[in-house]
Amino acid sequence: MTSNASPVRVDRTVLALAAYTTVVAALSARVFLMADKSGDYVTFLEPWTRHIADHGGFQALADPGFSDYNVPYLYLLAALTYLPLSPLTGIKCVSILFDLALAYTTFRIVARLRPTPSWAAFGAGAVVLFLPTVVTNSGWWGQCDAVYAAFLVGGIHQVLRHRPWWACTFFGVALAFKFQAVFLFPFLLVLVLLGRVPWRSLLAVPGAYLVLDLPALALGADPWRLLTVYARQTGTYRLLSVNAPSLYEFVSVPGDTDAVRTAGVLVAGTLVALLAALTVWALRRGRPDGPRPTDTQVVLTAVCSAIVVPFLLPSMHERYFYVADVLTVTAAFALPRRLWYVPVLVQLASFGSYLKCNSGQLAPYLSMPAHSALMLLALLAVVRTTARELRRGREPGVSYERPATAAGTRSPVSSAT
Repeated sequence: MTSNASPVRVDRTVLALAAYTTVVAALSARVFLMADKSGDYVTFLEPWTRHIADHGGFQALADPGFSDYNVPYLYLLAALTYLPLSPLTGIKCVSILFDLALAYTTFRIVARLRPTPSWAAFGAGAVVLFLPTVVTNSGWWGQCDAVYAAFLVGGIHQVLRHRPWWACTFFGVALAFKFQAVFLFPFLLVLVLLGRVPWRSLLAVPGAYLVLDLPALALGADPWRLLTVYARQTGTYRLLSVNAPSLYEFVSVPGDTDAVRTAGVLVAGTLVALLAALTVWALRRGRPDGPRPTDTQVVLTAVCSAIVVPFLLPSMHERYFYVADVLTVTAAFALPRRLWYVPVLVQLASFGSYLKCNSGQLAPYLSMPAHSALMLLALLAVVRTTARELRRGREPGVSYERPATAAGTRSPVSSAT
């Protein structure tokens, strides 16, 4: 008995040591960037934090008009004003904490997709922690993309665990933090049409959003302003592309771009709806007992949504592929032989856009159409692999029924968690 159990204990010990070492290394990499102030920090985040501190902390959120963000992130900024930290350090620490949450959730998803070997799940989490876009976004930029992304990836994990209400709650929290959470809503629609997520559980999305607005409403904030914050954001930028590796780097329109932007939104919506319909049709075809997408198919559908939507929409920013940066790593570890190169393409495109935006020395040597071409190659690779996976149907020897709830019963799905 001792000889059989020993390797498991040793493996877990080694894995734990590797995890601690990875976290320390990841934090150290970010510490070197902590003192740097980005243009977004100087222009937006620092003035917002100062305003909150000068107007009574949380009480300042009675009128959140000083910011163009929704209030959940402003709660975090308000909490920082009560701590003995500089605004710069506090803002970056919040984002870095969610980097860790994002890596852990990635670990959990890959551990479910590939229960053995455990090193695959560890590798996925470690890669996410060291992605150039993830390190730069939190450690240097001080942006909060890791916050909403962690909830989106957490929502996908809840879907895999057959917990639709929790999944939709996570999606609602992500939406409350950032409007870019809608990039995964086509994925959520596919799950609803397939029956993996019941229609009624969608109520948790607006429910979570509204619950997070309640503290600001209690302080006296205008309800209409809170409900329309994202509608005001959509008209802020008139460019077809704001340093995003998207379709619109290939489009040049002199003068007013409103007509092109409107047409682009309509075309993007049509194409995304068509892809969603094709996904549902592919899974329903030849399944008299009903479509039951595999966990791998679920993750691949999420990856497609995270890339296709921002690639097709106009007025996207360089940071709007953040969720795609993370999810392509998950997909690559799920199907390493077919998708190992996709995170490389996405990072070259996405991080190249970061440099184009923020590095005056490198910007003249970087080509946004080239970055967009790389993102397009990644998109085509993921869509092709997803289509092949949908045609395969169920994976042999695995049950995808809802986990049994009877006492003493464990399903193959729940045992892989």
